[in-house]
Amino acid sequence: MRKPLSPYSKLPFMEARFPVLLCVAVLAFAGVSCVKNVRKERRIASGTLANPPSAQNAGAPLSYRSLPVQGPFIAMTFDDGPAAQNTPRLLDMLTARGIKATFFTVGQNAQRYPQIIRRIVADGHELANHTWTHPWLSKMRDEAVRSELQRSRDALVSISGAEPRMYRPPYGAITARQKEWIMNEFGYPTIFWSVDCGDSRTKNPAAIRSRILTDTCPGAIILVHDLHSWSVDAMPGTLDGLMAKGFRFVTMSQLMAMSSGRKQDGEREMASSSPRFSPGSF
Repeated sequence: MRKPLSPYSKLPFMEARFPVLLCVAVLAFAGVSCVKNVRKERRIASGTLANPPSAQNAGAPLSYRSLPVQGPFIAMTFDDGPAAQNTPRLLDMLTARGIKATFFTVGQNAQRYPQIIRRIVADGHELANHTWTHPWLSKMRDEAVRSELQRSRDALVSISGAEPRMYRPPYGAITARQKEWIMNEFGYPTIFWSVDCGDSRTKNPAAIRSRILTDTCPGAIILVHDLHSWSVDAMPGTLDGLMAKGFRFVTMSQLMAMSSGRKQDGEREMASSSPRFSPGSF
């Protein structure tokens, strides 16, 4: 009885080499995974990986929208800058009132205006990661998301020496799986917000001010865009109004530390000091 023909009978070298080729493919796939792990370890060891995973992150929340705190503490957060004209104006307003804030900066803008980034840090504010180009992260592959965060982080560290401790996804667009691996790899919690001033939908400073004053409560994370001139125009009345209501301003890291019971440098002084500013004087 004649032996059935193999599909590779016309190509005997393929029949002989098929198992070998299969093994090579499996080894190549394993090798790629190994190389990725080795690269990650090298980035951690060299300090080029932002906030490498540590025991400190174990059990930490993956994201925040507001925080339970004892006292009238809130965090002002400013997105999408720095902007050449608006951010320096905002910094003047914050300095006049003794207010510290958190700036979620876009990497390309940081690279374009390094002197403003350095001033943000010199004035005692907190820098945070808002990606390199402000894309929709939830629609991107992991490697592209990783590049966005890493490039932004590297720019901030190179310009100011300040290591960002958190990030905010543009448009708040991020998946649960992405939040988890970003925390594991970068050590970044995802920061959302509890008060949206609406400055992407209105250019009316009075409407922006009213919404913030109406919606803010202790532990609030307030979202404003210093990219917009009308948002910065709304800040004097907004900040004065919040101060008149008795709210105290802290950075995001300080607000998270208060919520978890940890103390950070400067937290005691900021929490206990009275404002040295008369509302309406700026």
